[in-house]
Amino acid sequence: MTSKEKALQLFANFLYQNESVDDSIYGFVLIKLNEGLAKKCAIMAVNEIIEAIDWHEFETPNKQINYWLDVRNEISNL
Repeated sequence: MTSKEKALQLFANFLYQNESVDDSIYGFVLIKLNEGLAKKCAIMAVNEIIEAIDWHEFETPNKQINYWLDVRNEISNL
């Protein structure tokens, strides 16, 4: 998955949320969050992923770090 595709996927996941309104099997309603809030949440999630990657400066280039930095940049550009 490209960094742009991942950015769109994360943004969409935060933009549209399912909320249970009761205990029945069909008791879900789709809630659309504010786009700015969804973008902030997606960036926060990516920041957590970046922090979790075990990386040291002498290990350059780091493909994982570079990928997630690209994802964060793509989310910012949405």
